[in-house]
Amino acid sequence: MSDPANQAVKKRRHVLEQGFSLIELLIVVAIILIIAAIAIPNLLRSKIAANESSAVASLRTITTAETTYASSWGSGYAATLANLGGAPPCMNATSANSCIIDSALSMAPFQKSGYTFLSAGNTPVMGINSGFEANATPAMVDITGKRAFCSDQTGVLRANITGVAIGTGAGTCATVATLIVGN
Repeated sequence: MSDPANQAVKKRRHVLEQGFSLIELLIVVAIILIIAAIAIPNLLRSKIAANESSAVASLRTITTAETTYASSWGSGYAATLANLGGAPPCMNATSANSCIIDSALSMAPFQKSGYTFLSAGNTPVMGINSGFEANATPAMVDITGKRAFCSDQTGVLRANITGVAIGTGAGTCATVATLIVGN
């Protein structure tokens, strides 16, 4: 006669040796795919929202830097985005490299968090730029961001919902209808 405890151990060992059936594995894979199908679009939307928030914050930094540049150098607004920064370590500020903003924004390729930045002084009066236009454009529309943003000497931030570059011509940003309030 066999011992009942010994039979139970043999039965458990037999179940463990069998492993999973193909149906059980397919069910687990299907559940994982369903969870991924739900989670991935939300993750992508969250990443786009984070990139857009970063772009707005960077554009605010550029707008403030333009005002600081104009009051510091007495030559109006900076002609280019590169004039607002400088190569690290930026120690000796000049009108060509004013060391106001981080080199991540002020040096080519002028990209941060999936957005490309551009700023240009405009409306020259007696050799002094009395205006500027700055913008942030998604590197890949619908992947790194959905909206393009702009600002000018008024300090008002605006967005276009197509993600297409807004441009830096005098008065270009003022024609964009959507104002950014908060984020």
